[in-house]
Amino acid sequence: MKSRSVLVTGAAHRVGASIVKLLHEQGANVVLHYRSSKMAAQKIADELNAQREGSVVLLAADLSDTHSYSDLIENAVDCFGGLDVLINNASSFYPTPVPEATLDQWDDLMSSNLKAPFFLSQAATPYLAKNQGCIVNIVDIHADKPLKGHPIYCMAKAGLVMMTKALAKELGPDIRVNAVAPGAILWPEGMEAEIKSEIMERTALKRRGNPHDIAKAVSYLVYDAEYMTGQVMAIDGGRSLNL
Repeated sequence: MKSRSVLVTGAAHRVGASIVKLLHEQGANVVLHYRSSKMAAQKIADELNAQREGSVVLLAADLSDTHSYSDLIENAVDCFGGLDVLINNASSFYPTPVPEATLDQWDDLMSSNLKAPFFLSQAATPYLAKNQGCIVNIVDIHADKPLKGHPIYCMAKAGLVMMTKALAKELGPDIRVNAVAPGAILWPEGMEAEIKSEIMERTALKRRGNPHDIAKAVSYLVYDAEYMTGQVMAIDGGRSLNL
């Protein structure tokens, strides 16, 4: 169980990097996907391979390219001779107020947050089914209650929540599909201190979480949630109680 082969998308930074490090610590062999952050990805791989040689492999792919999905999965399978877990973490996030929103923004946000996870899951299905594997999608608490100024992002994440439930029904019993919905974990660049303080005040635990909290939830879904599928775990310190 612990030596499973795991593909994590968008894993060179932030939450994705924490997921890679924790699952690796627990014995997984990890395929770390990145788009352009080669130096950051290589640093993680070097660190973890020094602990366990040959246990982390890097794969670069631009998930806005529809031809990349099957290639990424096939290459990931080749790395360790199979695939047990797909973690759809790669995501774009930025504001798109309705008056200024563009078609390019729509395509970008829908592609990274919804289209790529679906077609990566489709391509991975034969390998995951063979190994009784699982899919974990990283969604957002704002998939349920929208974040002002971010309608396209919220719609895409809402679609990913429905995808989680639909695929759980479509792919069971061979593949479990669940999701993790982070709350206040990492601040967006440029967020004002006043807004941060307001968010913390409206969070039941009165503090921000950290990427390791998300990684622990992912680990639970991968290794321990054997009778759980089609579900979304909110890791938000109670923030969604006051949205």
